[in-house]
Amino acid sequence: MGAGTGRDALIAVRVTSRAVRDVIGPWRSDRLEVRTTAAPVDDQANHALCRLLAATLDVAPSRVHVVRGARGREKTVQVLGLPAAEVFRRLGRPDSSAR
Repeated sequence: MGAGTGRDALIAVRVTSRAVRDVIGPWRSDRLEVRTTAAPVDDQANHALCRLLAATLDVAPSRVHVVRGARGREKTVQVLGLPAAEVFRRLGRPDSSAR
């Protein structure tokens, strides 16, 4: 998945909560694997995911939102104001230079 509205990007993410440390990557097919130390209660893991992605992408945390899958491990995250090609490049997605 790598759609969006020109200036926004959608990223498919699989989250593992209560991990030993926060880690972004690797990519598994079209899905980004993310591990976070946050617990999956009271939206803690979702907030941690958004903060972690925002820091990695060098954007404000308010521009990163879980738009689908808030209660599961498989999520869709929207990054506002950053094209998909640039998001994939910053996240080190293989073959992102071809997009």
